[in-house]
Amino acid sequence: MKLNFLTTSIVVLVAGFAFSCGGGEKAAESNTEETASVEAAPVEVSLEDKYKDDPVYIKGLEKVKGSDCTGCHQIERKLIGPAYADVAAKYENTEANVAMLAQKVIAGGVGVWGEIPMAAHPNLTEEDASDMVRYILLLRK
Repeated sequence: MKLNFLTTSIVVLVAGFAFSCGGGEKAAESNTEETASVEAAPVEVSLEDKYKDDPVYIKGLEKVKGSDCTGCHQIERKLIGPAYADVAAKYENTEANVAMLAQKVIAGGVGVWGEIPMAAHPNLTEEDASDMVRYILLLRK
């Protein structure tokens, strides 16, 4: 009986040792595969990071930050007015659209994005408004 108990104990001990040490290779391989798949996933770059070195972006952003636009608009989130990225998605980046939207910024308006009116900005020059619109139209998602 003692031999049976001793043999059984050794077998259990060896099996436990083999299980605890032998499974590590597969676990390490699995973790490496999981890490590789996480690293392989594309990193989404923010619109701000995407265009931070673009001169049109820099000039337009400077003018937008110097205005009251950020009280109603954000880049990727609707506040009172639409997000800049939503405006960029709606309008193709053409000179005709830049001119039309620059006039809307200067004159103000209501109805395109809902019933809340956009305030007029009569003190903006057409050049400044156009620079701001070019910046906004870059922000297409």
